[in-house]
Amino acid sequence: MEKGNKRGNFTGSIGFVLAAAGSAVGLGNIWRFPYLAAKDGGGTFILVYIILALTFGFTLLTTDVAIGRKTGQSPLNAYRMIHPKWGGLGILACIIPVVILPYYCSIGGWVLKYLGTFITGHGVEAAQDGYFTGYITSVWQPIIWLFIYLFLTAFVVYRGVNKGIENYSRILMPILLVMIVGISIFSMTLSHSDADGVTRTGLQGLKVYLVPNFSGMTLKDFVIVFVDALGQLFFSISVAMGIMVTYGSYVKKETNLMRSINQIEWFDTAVALLAGLMIVPAVYTFMGTEGMSAGPGLMFVSLPKIFEAMGAAGPVIGTIFFLMVSFAAVTSSVSVMESIVSNIIDRFHVSRKKGTVLVTIYACIVGVIVCLGYNVLYFELKLPNGAVAQILDLMDYLSNNLLMPTVALLSCILIGWVVKPQTIIDEVTIGGYKFGRKKLYIVMVKFIAPVLLAALLLQSLGVFSL
Repeated sequence: MEKGNKRGNFTGSIGFVLAAAGSAVGLGNIWRFPYLAAKDGGGTFILVYIILALTFGFTLLTTDVAIGRKTGQSPLNAYRMIHPKWGGLGILACIIPVVILPYYCSIGGWVLKYLGTFITGHGVEAAQDGYFTGYITSVWQPIIWLFIYLFLTAFVVYRGVNKGIENYSRILMPILLVMIVGISIFSMTLSHSDADGVTRTGLQGLKVYLVPNFSGMTLKDFVIVFVDALGQLFFSISVAMGIMVTYGSYVKKETNLMRSINQIEWFDTAVALLAGLMIVPAVYTFMGTEGMSAGPGLMFVSLPKIFEAMGAAGPVIGTIFFLMVSFAAVTSSVSVMESIVSNIIDRFHVSRKKGTVLVTIYACIVGVIVCLGYNVLYFELKLPNGAVAQILDLMDYLSNNLLMPTVALLSCILIGWVVKPQTIIDEVTIGGYKFGRKKLYIVMVKFIAPVLLAALLLQSLGVFSL
């Protein structure tokens, strides 16, 4: 564990890759990616997402990690060290994990609740209509599970970079990957006949999921898919929220940065695709195309019904599934909390112990408010993009639709036009390592990424609607 306010370091590239992948592989991959893929035509969404991940995502990930390693600081100090007049961007980047942590841990509590339900043999109850709504609208249950989830997250962060984040990532990520692959294979073997005698199989669902279908797709439909895929990248690879800057600051100079970034990029994309492979074929098999439009409720409403329909295997598969989602969620919330704690250590020179305790107390207080947003403090607010929100949705909109595109846009302007891309290129090529896709990076960070981000931000602000 770090002593005093001394910063830690990852012991090697494997520890960094697994920790960064753990941050990237969370509810964004396993909860959000499958329902967006199902909503946006499966293969069409996936094709657009992969193209964006290899271009847009690669650019933002490289920028964040390189800024972190170059400065050896968390975002609060890192951007100011890149350029003295751009310290405000660091403050903006720091706000994002502060907003995200309480509501992410609230959702993490939902996952633990479902895991507890399946482990204790009550998975059938989770499949009943109104179970999820009844849970989140109750007063005390969500708060209790929030506290349990927060304790797990804080324990890992409290242990530090080496003994905490790196060690637990080395254990959890391989287990997570094995469980995802196992459930994905099982999902493709499923078969179900409905009351009308129509039989659907997991392999048919696989085709719906993977094969792009452009028939009947209008320009507006494609733009919606494009915007959804672009927004998903922020969830998926943890960019533009200070996390990858923080993790980059723990990477040693002798590490091959480009190889590590490529591994994170491929690992994250593979897990997102496998998450859809677990869920979409199963939903299609038991619920047809109607189940594909379940939206955000896919995991907490539709899947328990599918586990029930599986018969004797359902409770076992349900338990493994929610255990896997719990692992994924914790590795991500650890990175969000670590980003805040790292900023406190660097800025106020306090110990890791004190920083972790302060952040945990904050997350408990605001997390309780988020939980109460479904009952005691319930309200509805119409957002500029047309969506209707309560407390959790409002925080999600603020962080993911406004602050993250803004930070990403300003980062591109800073690197592309103020200090120039060579600043990042020099950092990546330390030690004689090559910068793969260097020309692509320059074009993306200077021209294409800023245009896409500006469009995404304007759409979120309601300047134009889809």
